[in-house]
Amino acid sequence: MITIVNYGLGNIKAFANIYNKLNVPCIIATNASDLEKADKIILPGVGAFDHAMEQLDSSGMRDTLNQMVLEKKIPVLGICVGMQILAHSSDEGTLAGLGWVDGTVKKFDPKKLHHTTHLPHMGWNDVKPVKQSDLFIDLETEACFYFLHSYYFSCNNSSDISAVTDYGGEFTCAVQHENIFGVQFHPEKSHHYGIQLLKNFANL
Repeated sequence: MITIVNYGLGNIKAFANIYNKLNVPCIIATNASDLEKADKIILPGVGAFDHAMEQLDSSGMRDTLNQMVLEKKIPVLGICVGMQILAHSSDEGTLAGLGWVDGTVKKFDPKKLHHTTHLPHMGWNDVKPVKQSDLFIDLETEACFYFLHSYYFSCNNSSDISAVTDYGGEFTCAVQHENIFGVQFHPEKSHHYGIQLLKNFANL
């Protein structure tokens, strides 16, 4: 059962619609008891880092998520800010993140960006997997995804980096540590590439 965490942030219905079309069972979790049936968890997010952490804390689901992910080793996929809060902290705020993946979230340096629109990084970009990952099956070459962000995940361990994107230099756009996955882009807005990635996650 795919369980989509609804803590007030993210395109919840978009994920549910995709899985319904794929005939993959899914539910939307709004409380801790909803999480207990999860085989896999999607943690979406949009907006600011601190606001996401405040919303997650106030949802009452954080302790159960820690248990499901860290103790029971249920696969989880963090998306956009849902990926960023996997880190210890962010340049965007002062609150601690979940700390599930060893890293911090940093802001792009506009001086290094040679684009008409510097920040946010918005639009379609190539994604290049840098290690074997079941999340990127059939997406190893020429896969494009939709991005909208001004901050990126900086891993302390290079082994946790699963894919990179170029925007004024390469940055980590996907992470994987054991059962924990994260992508900075929006698969729910990325047409058939995003559908394939969400299908891959369901098949883990």
